Amino acid sequence: MYIDVEYPAERAEFYKVLNGELRLYSGGEEDMTAALANFSSVLAIAFPRANWTGFYLIKGGELVLGPFQGRPAVTRIAYGAGVCGTAWREDRAQVVEDVECFSGHIACDCNTHSEIVIPLRDENGAMWGVLDMDSVEPGHFGDADREGLEECVKILERFGKNDK
Repeated sequence: MYIDVEYPAERAEFYKVLNGELRLYSGGEEDMTAALANFSSVLAIAFPRANWTGFYLIKGGELVLGPFQGRPAVTRIAYGAGVCGTAWREDRAQVVEDVECFSGHIACDCNTHSEIVIPLRDENGAMWGVLDMDSVEPGHFGDADREGLEECVKILERFGKNDK
């Protein structure tokens, strides 16, 4: 059962509370789909100006849509395509203040103005997917969010060996 949480405005405290919520609702779950579904739900609640939160998983040489919250999305993304594919190709997080200025951006929702993509890694550092978040506000995500979310997704590293 979900209990409403008041997230602090200060970013370090915000991510401390968020990480606790993500661990509560996803940390003990052994089924990857269930854990990712709750993870995306908690993020959607914590980021009310986000219009899409979810996952793409590396399968067969492409990113395949996983659990998410938001409007329907592109189901498959090629290596290097869009913000998610770029994060995979460059093997690093992407923070995009204005998606209109990102060459090759894949538009799923015309209301999206900014995006952040965080690589998902296993215990050995190998990438197995990405966390993707979009926002209706330009410049909504910054370095504090990149750092905070990179820390949060570490609770999912146990799933890296599954279903590639």
